[in-house]
Amino acid sequence: MNIKILAATAAVLLVLPFAANAQGVIGGAAEGAREGNHAAGPVGAVVGGAVGAVGGGVAGLLGVDQQPRFRAYVKHEHRSSYSYNRAVAVGAELPVAGVNYYEVPSEYGVKDYRYTIVNDQTVLVDPRTNRIVEIIN
Repeated sequence: MNIKILAATAAVLLVLPFAANAQGVIGGAAEGAREGNHAAGPVGAVVGGAVGAVGGGVAGLLGVDQQPRFRAYVKHEHRSSYSYNRAVAVGAELPVAGVNYYEVPSEYGVKDYRYTIVNDQTVLVDPRTNRIVEIIN
């Protein structure tokens, strides 16, 4: 019985690095830890961080190969930057007024989100909550 559990654990650990890219793992772990801490304190942060790392969290809406093209697109659009007096981070809630939100072109496959520029950083935002869901580096 213990050998089966050990074999299953080893298989998961071997496959996991191939299942998620580094940005998704790191972003997911950070987002999971924040949400877990909010919901259940330090223990929730540990569990949320582990689950977020496995799932990649919400981060990673744009593929790694799409990000350079999207950055070039945004730069070409010459959008103004909103000055935000807080840290620009996944999960941060932006105000409704004063921020210009723009449609993401359909070629990027991110139809349920908008983008904006905050403190000279391009971010994807959930328009239902105005929360940052991805920072485009």
